Amino acid sequence: MIGDVGLFGPGSVTWRLHQEPILLLGGLRSLYLQALHPRAVAAVAQNSRYRADPWGRLTRTSAYVGTVVWGTTEEVEAASLRVRRMHARMTAVDPRTGEQFRIDAPDLLRWVHVTEVESFLTTAVRAGVRLSPAEIDRYYTEQLRAAELMGLDPATVPATAAEVSAYYDDMLPQLSLTKDSVETALFLTVPSVPENWGGRAFRLGLTLGPTRWAYFGIAATAMAMLPPWARRLYGGLGWPTTDLTADLSARGLRFLLSTVLATIPRSLRVAPIREAALARAAAQAGTT
Repeated sequence: MIGDVGLFGPGSVTWRLHQEPILLLGGLRSLYLQALHPRAVAAVAQNSRYRADPWGRLTRTSAYVGTVVWGTTEEVEAASLRVRRMHARMTAVDPRTGEQFRIDAPDLLRWVHVTEVESFLTTAVRAGVRLSPAEIDRYYTEQLRAAELMGLDPATVPATAAEVSAYYDDMLPQLSLTKDSVETALFLTVPSVPENWGGRAFRLGLTLGPTRWAYFGIAATAMAMLPPWARRLYGGLGWPTTDLTADLSARGLRFLLSTVLATIPRSLRVAPIREAALARAAAQAGTT
């Protein structure tokens, strides 16, 4: 639809933030955080094929986030409806109690939402994206619309930096490192190469080659960027200088990404859905 800029639009902090490639690092950080919630990680372990198809799951998740941020109102509503219907059919069993639960329970959806948006925001800021405290709060408030799409009551979702911090404090007693947490974190750090990817030499190259070591460095940075309480849950990972080192690594990665992407044609480095959103925004501006 001409002029339909979706949920956010060109004046939003969301559009400004989500043009940053460094948010890929934030997405990885959020997965480490999510794995510390026993039921959330059990739900993924019991309902997802992420071990067999890790990049497919990543692609689908990225496509959904991209649609919510850049899509038209119709595209966003259709994508969220598909996800809600899929989640409504799924259950999991708490390995600690044997209790069966729905994976679309509000407390689980809230955990996934908050860890995702907080990770995007924190990673971007620590990588050098300049946002004022008011803009940080505005991003959280804008993202209430994304939370509502998943079936959450916006009134129950943290909407400022202070509320997010308080939410984490409240959640800490419920978090722990489980068998699923450990397996997920190990997989995120050293993902396997699927057997159906190319020949043996190709798989061996991905396993031992420079690509694997580069990814390991990115994963280590994502882990180092976790809040200190989360690193403690993972076994006290990190030195007193971990935060500073992680910030420097994130800033270096952001600079490297911007340098490399600048050499790539725009048609290859800007997602079509974002280009379409920018075109609609330009059309809207032209009619006002």
